Amino acid sequence: MNTPELLIDGAVATIRLRRPEQANRLGPDDLAQLSEHIATVNATEAVLVLRLLASGKSFCSGYDIGSLAGDRALVFDEVVNALEDARPVTLALLQGGVYGGATDLALACDFRLGVPGIEMFMPAARLGLHFYQRGLERYVSRLGLDTAKRLLLTAERIDAGEMKAIGFLTHLVAAEALQSTAEGLTKTLTSMAPLAVLGMKKHLNRIATSRLDGDEFNRDMLRAAQSADFQEGRASWAEKRPPKFTGQ
Repeated sequence: MNTPELLIDGAVATIRLRRPEQANRLGPDDLAQLSEHIATVNATEAVLVLRLLASGKSFCSGYDIGSLAGDRALVFDEVVNALEDARPVTLALLQGGVYGGATDLALACDFRLGVPGIEMFMPAARLGLHFYQRGLERYVSRLGLDTAKRLLLTAERIDAGEMKAIGFLTHLVAAEALQSTAEGLTKTLTSMAPLAVLGMKKHLNRIATSRLDGDEFNRDMLRAAQSADFQEGRASWAEKRPPKFTGQ
């Protein structure tokens, strides 16, 4: 089967889309596998970073249009929401075109790294498809209202430079530097205090869409303040040495 593959190596998990001959189009089996992989990653406490990447020339051509009947779109929505809500920090490595629902899949990630020559577009209006709520929220919170309208209402194609300019890409690097840039960012993220990084990632996403739970926020902030990692962070800063965090 060519459904998405999950590999876990210590603090880093990688999900790879594996249908290059179909531009990594996602069908029901792929969504089920993605959902299972995200659940596995969430349950693996050692994982701090989840990377989403793809084989072939395209990153992903979105959901199989032939399956966009009935409640299928809602299933896609649930998987993308699960990716946004995933416990680890998430990176999308965009080596090729990003189309349809895949644009939202990428926007659900915390960092989006791309290369020259890629493009993106969202053809929902051209297909007669009304996009789901949290997908619209991600477009607005990541890109701004005017840009969200431009992309969603006109199905305009934009290139890598414009993707970076509007904030769709957080990083735009040469194709040969994509992997090394992702490795460097991963190393940086996994070197930080887990309670602080994972807590802030979660609550920043919630703040962006006015979903902040004040009680949970306060609990997470207090937990970090009382953690051994906070003491280690203060000590390492004073001693001018790299910290050794344990997540405790």
